[in-house]
Amino acid sequence: MEQQFSALFQPYFLNNNVEIKNRLVVAPLTHFASNPDGTLGSQEAQFLQGRAENMGMFITAATLVSENGKAFQGQPEALNEFHLESLSKTAEIIKQQGAKAILQLHHGGKLALSELLNGKEKVAPSADPDTQTRALTQEEILQIIQDFAFATELAIRSGFDGVEIHGANGYLIQQFFSKQSNQRTDEWGGNLTNRLRFPLAVIDAVNAMREKHQCPAFIIGYRLSPEEPGENGLTMTDTLELVSALAEKPLQYLHVSLWDFYKKARRGADTNSARLELIHQRLNGRLPLIGVGNLFSAEQLVGALNTGWVEFVGVGKSIMINPNLATLIAQGKTQEIITALDPEQPDHYRIPDYLWSLCIKGSPWLPPVKGQDWQPVDI
Repeated sequence: MEQQFSALFQPYFLNNNVEIKNRLVVAPLTHFASNPDGTLGSQEAQFLQGRAENMGMFITAATLVSENGKAFQGQPEALNEFHLESLSKTAEIIKQQGAKAILQLHHGGKLALSELLNGKEKVAPSADPDTQTRALTQEEILQIIQDFAFATELAIRSGFDGVEIHGANGYLIQQFFSKQSNQRTDEWGGNLTNRLRFPLAVIDAVNAMREKHQCPAFIIGYRLSPEEPGENGLTMTDTLELVSALAEKPLQYLHVSLWDFYKKARRGADTNSARLELIHQRLNGRLPLIGVGNLFSAEQLVGALNTGWVEFVGVGKSIMINPNLATLIAQGKTQEIITALDPEQPDHYRIPDYLWSLCIKGSPWLPPVKGQDWQPVDI
């Protein structure tokens, strides 16, 4: 390994005394490759192979916790006992490569796809005619909280090292926190305290399951998006209050979802400062932070870590087009890392068919493609 990249391979101890062997994390990747029943698909298993080698943690694709929240074709599921065997296989594939296996828990809310819900209605904190979504009842809210807890139990029993609560990207948990999507007037909406109630209740239920199974080494993380567009969208002021509340909970890490690692605050804080810098300052060492956002090369990864804004760097697009990314860095072969997908070499990447079809069309949310323009996203 080249000395300049050694910082990426320093171990880190979480606050529950679990050692993460290095600072590299595979961010959740939507692969569209689970079977229709939510079990591990053959192309999904192939996609997982190798990508966890020499990584500290591997966070799975967003995994469904409630039947009425499915947001992707080919989304993995953790709904009931039926999924236990499949989850065990997924955890084993990742752990055999030496990384900590983290199951990301997800509910789409109003972003769920009606055609995937088996006749169930789309639900969210508040009714949304544009997406044909109705407001959740009190009983349904409590049930979804317990669905997150039960999915955690399945993760524990299937051998995962932890779970990540998906509170980002406009899905259900963020919908509760944002006053743009939450117009409730009961205890689940309105002021900041009430809008925080659902995210914090999910964390408490997940932690209660960890305590029930007496496994303090089980990792609980939380992913968040720092800002939203729109007049009533989340601001950095909102997010920093969320971060303060999360830092008081029994979590092991926070994970910030960003398109650009260096993106500056839009509003609600010093707009000359990067969002990750502001969040890290607010945490003040209470929890480690994972940062992501178009980090492709080894130089970019170590540069991000060396900002001091994060304890871990996450990779998404780069691990899609470099299935052995961390191994290349560890073995001093950084010149072999590529930064754009070659549409003429589909066998090189082991990307599932449907995801491959999206990749070669080109999208700012997917890796750059050779010969195609790649435009930034302002989020």
